[in-house]
Amino acid sequence: MSPKPFIHQPIVFEQLPEPVFYLSRTMPCDTIYPPHIHRWGEFVYSFCGVLELQAEGSLFRVPPNYGLWLPPETEHKGLNRHASIHCSLYIEPDLAAYKGLPTVTCALTINAMVRAMLNHLCLQPPQTPYTADESRLLEVIVDQLAVAPCAGSYLPTSDDPALSKVLAYLEDHPGNNSPVRQLAERFGTTERTLARKAQRDLGMPLSEWRQRLKVVQAMPMLQAGATVESVALDLGYSTASAFIAMFRRLLEMTPDEYRKNAE
Repeated sequence: MSPKPFIHQPIVFEQLPEPVFYLSRTMPCDTIYPPHIHRWGEFVYSFCGVLELQAEGSLFRVPPNYGLWLPPETEHKGLNRHASIHCSLYIEPDLAAYKGLPTVTCALTINAMVRAMLNHLCLQPPQTPYTADESRLLEVIVDQLAVAPCAGSYLPTSDDPALSKVLAYLEDHPGNNSPVRQLAERFGTTERTLARKAQRDLGMPLSEWRQRLKVVQAMPMLQAGATVESVALDLGYSTASAFIAMFRRLLEMTPDEYRKNAE
């Protein structure tokens, strides 16, 4: 029997203590944030673990080299299948509009400088009222978010009957390395049709989506203490070096570096 989820009630402010307000949290596995709306924008970043949120009818799963932007007045629900440490930057609506932050929910590609600043804030959370230096640091982060590339959803889903079955099958069988042709035949379609639907609904080839899925599934395994070699084999790689190369390309760090950061 699966464990009962932990319901974490969102923090409600009458108004933000600061125009850009920082808050970090440690969440156990199977944590749920009930659906809620607030009038300010929110940028959510996961220091370790995959961030999972539902918003605007879509499921967003975001690894640590991305963050998720939620525009003001966006209803959202948080999900955490695995334990994670994440932070939120709450941004006043007028400031978000002035800085030109996106008007739709999307994953933002985060550069190394922003990651370093967020790590600094996690280790030394500012206390209100903020000092001039703390406010300036937060404003720099907001400026960087405003120019960060928007990636939509890192691991998008599809409502297409055939493609959604393929995606669900791959999630349940992470070590499966069947060619796209065999996957198409299994679910009653053709390789060409499946490739077209993947590009249309996912915005990427199915091969790229599969690699992103493997990264997302590898992270909780690494955090739990599994060796890189065993994770690579479980995810269908014949050698650890091939898995490490893929992981580094997509997450900009090696599996061991990710594990150390998570610790």
